[in-house]
Parts: sequence; structure tokens; C-alpha cells
Amino acid sequence: MRLSKLAILLTVLCVTVVVFAQPARQPWIDPHPEIPYLPKPPAQPANWLVEQQPVSPNASPEARALLHMLYQISGHNTMTGQHNFPNEQEFSTNVAAIYTGKTPAVYGTDWGFAAAGDKDSAYSRHQSVQAMITAFHAGHVIALCWHEVPPTMDEPVTFRREIQSHITDQQFDSLLTQGSAINKHWLAQVDGIAEYLKELQDAHVPILWRPFHEINGDWFWWNGHRGDATHGTKQLYRMIYDRLVNFHHLTNLLWVWNPDQPARADRQFVDYFPGLEFVDILGFDCYGAFQQQFYDDLNALSGGKVMAISETSNPPAIDVYKTQPKWAYYMRWAMDKAPSLGMLRSVGAIPPTPGASPPSVPRPTAAGTPPPARRGFSRAGLQAIVMDPHMFNLQDREYLKAINDVLKAAGARTVRRPEKVPTKP
Repeated sequence: MRLSKLAILLTVLCVTVVVFAQPARQPWIDPHPEIPYLPKPPAQPANWLVEQQPVSPNASPEARALLHMLYQISGHNTMTGQHNFPNEQEFSTNVAAIYTGKTPAVYGTDWGFAAAGDKDSAYSRHQSVQAMITAFHAGHVIALCWHEVPPTMDEPVTFRREIQSHITDQQFDSLLTQGSAINKHWLAQVDGIAEYLKELQDAHVPILWRPFHEINGDWFWWNGHRGDATHGTKQLYRMIYDRLVNFHHLTNLLWVWNPDQPARADRQFVDYFPGLEFVDILGFDCYGAFQQQFYDDLNALSGGKVMAISETSNPPAIDVYKTQPKWAYYMRWAMDKAPSLGMLRSVGAIPPTPGASPPSVPRPTAAGTPPPARRGFSRAGLQAIVMDPHMFNLQDREYLKAINDVLKAAGARTVRRPEKVPTKP
């Protein structure tokens, strides 16, 4: 059925009115102008590195050996890394290995928060412990974070509705108040996680432990609270340190403090920094460009300690390390199964699904190169990064020499030959 010219004109006018009737985006307003911003510390040389002991006073031999290894490689090499969803252990690491030809050295995962069967399940923690033990004995460095359930709720929860929810300022202040109901509930949640960390400690597995990650953001319930020495999100970080180190006497943790990109005035790193006495490694989550100012601001806080890219989608190009030399490792975030398998099939890395149509051939760009793969890198681009001599992977003999010193400190068998790249995810 044809529309008359008048009907078409009225339709266009209605759409125009709807578009222009949308309210203008309001400028950001500081919710706490009464809290002063802290001054940034002075800039330091890009290669500022002063080896220090772990902040845990009775750190295990394997934790001390791992931190020493990080200091030894910092400024010279960078370990590749891959996160894995808690209920899909090894999958993303294997996909990365098949896609690039080398296995990431850092094995990352999470304690989870979701219902049984979900990729982020909180009910697969014993299996996660076993996966981390196996990965460590294969020569991986283990990195661990926790999308913690809000202290006003109980597991299981969902990511969008609960992990990314907000608690009120009053609830946050009550959380920081010893003996309050919400404080006791939070302590019970931490105590539950401590039992699994103790399993890893008993197995002599050192952990790059990254609590309350992206601490300066505003998308998780824990982040974005500025404050003085006894308030704000940095005090919550100190509290979990105190509970795990001084109450539970965990000795296998290296403490990774981790902000995100400082996109607004209220996200500068210094306002969320808990102090050098609580931090072994300064991590940085970056899903954008690795701007030099971000590196310089983080380095200025570091006291000469190790730095790392604790979460990203695209690792830095090799040239970035010329002016940002201290990144000891990077870790790409986990990959969902369906698109990951499709990505591997599209490049012929795994057989096609029986009966499925052959994958379409990517059309070249104007320059004649194939379009970028998932998350911005072509397969050749990622391979060029991981194959560069600057990078450490599980198949690199110099890396194995370094991690074997950690395995020896843990009383474990050393890795004599590089692990083969898996053929199945």
C-alpha cells in the first residue's frame, strides 16, 4: 500500500519532533563537592623500579618468589594473560592459545556471583580452585578477582541488576562501621571466600589477588566513593586486606590495587589509593587507548613497585612499551563461547560444525588487509604481539626459567619442556 505525500510528511514531522524533544544530556555534577581532591604526586621516571617485599608480613616463599619474578621481568618482558569465566575454566585460555599460536602465561579467573549453571556461577568454586592448582603446576601465574555480591544481598545475583547496582551513602558508611549489621554481613561474605583462598594456600599456589577492581569507577556497588583516611572505597580495600591477612592469616596473596581510566575529575587515581603498605602491584584496567598520562599518573603513585594491565580487550602495541616499560603483564577479558567458537571456525582453526554452512570469507578493506577480528585485532595482529620477543608466553623457555623458580619455592615440580598449544577449546 502506497502512502500519500501528506502521510509521509506527517511521519517525518513526528519523528523530527520526537528526536528534538529528547531532554539534553545533563552535565556531570560532583555529588560530593565537600570532599577535597588530593594533589597528584610528582611525576617519576618511566622505568622507576625499586624491588620491595610483599605487603603481607608473613608472605609465603612462593608469594615472595612470584613478586621477585615480577620485579625481574618488569621493564624487560611482559607476560600475556587471559581471564576465564568461573564456570568455564580453561576455555578462554585455550581459545586464545589456538587463535594466536601461544598459550597466555597468566591464567585469570573470578570467584563468581551467579546461579548454578551460569558462566559466572558462584557454585563452582571448588572446581575453580582445582583449575587454578592445575594451571599453576603447568607453569601459569594465577590472577584472581571477585565480583562481590553487595553486602545488602545474598548470592546468587545477576551482573546488571545487583553487581552493577548502588548502595546509598548511608549504607556505605554503615558498611565501614565496625559492628554494624551490614558490616557483619560483609565480613561473613569475605570469610566464605577466605576458605577457598586457604585451599589455594594449602596447595602452595601464590595468587595475584585483585579485590574491588576498577575502584575509581561508578558502575559497581563498591566503587566511586572518595574520602579521607578512614572513609571511601579505599578504606573498604584496607578492610578486606585486614580481614584476609590479619584475621585469616593468608600468606599466599600478592595484593593488586586496580583503578580504571580516569575519565572524570572524581576518578583520579590518587583519591582511591589506600597506601603503599597495602599494595604489591598497581594494576590498570583499560578498554581504550593506553594514554601516556594514565601510565605516568599510576607510576607516580607506585613508589617504584610493579605495574600491570590487569584487564583489557586489546593489549598494547609493542611500541607502547618503549615509553610504558613497567607493565609486567596484561590480561584480556574472558570470551563467550558461541562467538569464540565461531571466530576459530572462521579462520579454520577448528573444524566447522557438521552440516553447517561454510563460514563467509571476510572481505578485504580498502588497503587489502582483512577486517579486524573480535575486539579490534586481526588474528595476524594478535599473533604479531604474542610472538614478539618482548612478550612472555607459556611456550617461551625464558619464561619457563622464571616461573620454575616460583614452582621450586612452592615445593612443586618444575616444567621441563614448553606445553603444547591445545587443539581444542
